Amino acid sequence: MKTIYIKNLIVVMLAFNMTSCVDMLDEPVYSQLAPDNLLTTEEGIKNVLYSAYAHTANMSGASSKAVIAMEEWQTDLMWQTGGGENGTAVQFINFTLDPGLGILFSDLWAPNYRAIRNANIILENINNLKLSDQKKNEYSAEARFIRAISYIKLYNSFGPVPIRRSTTDELEVSRPSIDEMKLFIEEDLLFGLNFLPQPGSEDEFGRANKGAALAFLSKFYLQEKNWQKVVDYTNQLVALGYYSLYPVYQQMFKVENERNSEMIWVRPAYADATRSSANDWMNGAFPVGFQKDPVSGLEFQSNWVVFASEYRMRDQFYNTFSEDDKRKDLIITSFINKAGDTIQLLGDDNTRSFKYWPDPNAIQQAHGTDIPVIRYADILLAKAEALNEISGPNEEALNLINQVRERAGLNDSPLALSNFPSKESLREHILKERGWEFYSEATRRLDMIRMGVLISDAQKRGISNAQGFRTLLPIPQQAIDSNPVLIQNEGY
Repeated sequence: MKTIYIKNLIVVMLAFNMTSCVDMLDEPVYSQLAPDNLLTTEEGIKNVLYSAYAHTANMSGASSKAVIAMEEWQTDLMWQTGGGENGTAVQFINFTLDPGLGILFSDLWAPNYRAIRNANIILENINNLKLSDQKKNEYSAEARFIRAISYIKLYNSFGPVPIRRSTTDELEVSRPSIDEMKLFIEEDLLFGLNFLPQPGSEDEFGRANKGAALAFLSKFYLQEKNWQKVVDYTNQLVALGYYSLYPVYQQMFKVENERNSEMIWVRPAYADATRSSANDWMNGAFPVGFQKDPVSGLEFQSNWVVFASEYRMRDQFYNTFSEDDKRKDLIITSFINKAGDTIQLLGDDNTRSFKYWPDPNAIQQAHGTDIPVIRYADILLAKAEALNEISGPNEEALNLINQVRERAGLNDSPLALSNFPSKESLREHILKERGWEFYSEATRRLDMIRMGVLISDAQKRGISNAQGFRTLLPIPQQAIDSNPVLIQNEGY
């Protein structure tokens, strides 16, 4: 996974910025990646493609805030105190987000539009290459896949955003209708589905394939409540026969078990001193003073770091787990500090998610554990949700949920049809099941929005600023300043 995002990335960035500053430095360039040749060679196109992947994954800096925490701070799962990021976190937690908050632009808006720009560059130049039509279609499919998933992230965060089909578009582009936005995303993913390779046969691990396109289509239709299409595309994904549930939940997220059969699409991470594409979740998950987990025996290593920023889980969520549910084993409820004292975390909204088990080879703040974006379990639960919404509680939906529960150690208490007298009752359970399965995986905000409870749940916690319009984030002020026809979301 690391290979495609890291190798060549620096090369392409430098190629895009090469200029002749002074005559004495204007020497002949003999590389195929000289600026004039960059977009006329397959090597050059591939490097632009790698850069597009990198921007989509937001590899411009540490990942936790951008990839996980911003999708969970507003939910029933977690909250945060301390550290330099607390000023950002409290705006999410208290639903007081302001368009001027820098992270909205730097970590959500800008990286995705850079990926879209690079995808458009590929699409505009692919015909300059002497390649077979099949190969051109494959590169085009990858570019359109990247463009689509970038727009999905923007759309889920901000609602419809300016669609840029070309690098030659006018600078001032207005927002499209919801239907226009959805159609554009759908067409890009469907093109990818037609021309991307089968999973496992892509040129390099981590590049797009049909499985990834089917997964994003399934999740996109799920959020749009297009239930029949969710069933159709999850069926196609399952029929590939390539993906399966990883047998041991607690081991699935460890760095040594990456590339397992469950991970359909991930945000890649690797440990390096720059933290340029690291997973830094554990730095905030470690309680201050952590020395040892008395349950697993995990002991703090000298190459790990504990941030002042602390990612805390809510007791109300932790207490919903069944006693035998193994998924809660990755949430620690106490720890032994450096003085040898046992410190209790449960009971003070202070349990900690150790889902991204610390990387033994981490380099200070930088851990190398990939962050899942879509797992096979998500596909099974998405189909179960859609089946329930179509026809109410049914055996097929419950069988899908029970597959996921069995892996969690709950095979002795399978769900039965008699437990769910209505569509609403099963919907409520699916939301709980998704929380137990996907905590710390950046799915909760959208799940709660889809099921209509994000705002009401926050209000129950006493968050008076939680109002309906805040299911969308504010358009970053920096984006509005650079595009005067861009209209702010209502309420901000």
